[in-house]
Amino acid sequence: MEETIQSMELAQNYKTVKENVTKACEQAGRSEQEVTLLAVSKTKPVDMLMDVYRAGARDFGENKVQELVDKIPQMPSDVRWHMIGHLQRNKVKYIVDKVYLIHSVDSLRLAEEISREAVKKQVEVNILIEVNVAQEESKFGTTVEETATLIREIATLPGIHIRGLMTIAPFVEDPEENRGYFQKLRQLAVDIGNKNIDNISMNILSMGMTGDYMVATQEGATIVRVGTGIFGERDYSKTI
Repeated sequence: MEETIQSMELAQNYKTVKENVTKACEQAGRSEQEVTLLAVSKTKPVDMLMDVYRAGARDFGENKVQELVDKIPQMPSDVRWHMIGHLQRNKVKYIVDKVYLIHSVDSLRLAEEISREAVKKQVEVNILIEVNVAQEESKFGTTVEETATLIREIATLPGIHIRGLMTIAPFVEDPEENRGYFQKLRQLAVDIGNKNIDNISMNILSMGMTGDYMVATQEGATIVRVGTGIFGERDYSKTI
């Protein structure tokens, strides 16, 4: 019986977040089709992922390579996997041919490693550049000022395609406090798009999490990353 209650709760959570995204799109005069709800499933067991999958989710995000690699074969093949956590260069080889999108590229050295492995495995890898818009010392990401230069350097690498930008906004009580950071990332994407750099597009803005995804959606997010809002609080005892 417990599993049924869990399934119903997770399905309801997913539905509620979807409805909130739709509402935020309406407020901003956007189509809900423009926004992908990414279910952030780090530390969550596969049975919970399957409950959310059955509720309609097809995009799942993981923070750790090992957890990602473990879960992929246990889930349906139409799931699109996203690597959203900090990626170490020595782990790149395990995921380049398995993920739909890497959100967290913040250095030329990491991009070069992704490119090397992509060429080796004969795949094309879609990436986002992670920008530390709020300049928090605890966060990874390039600076707003250095983003365009980094993109120009990465754009020449084989097997790799820059599709847009990602940011992790500060943890705040009032989501309005992050609106300025989302606006800044969107403006940065527009500015870079206007430079017409070969082999890049700025179609994806990955921004907004459980606490502020509605504000992020209003400000142009095309992917919102929601974990707690769907799965409930994280259970760190199950971290792999």
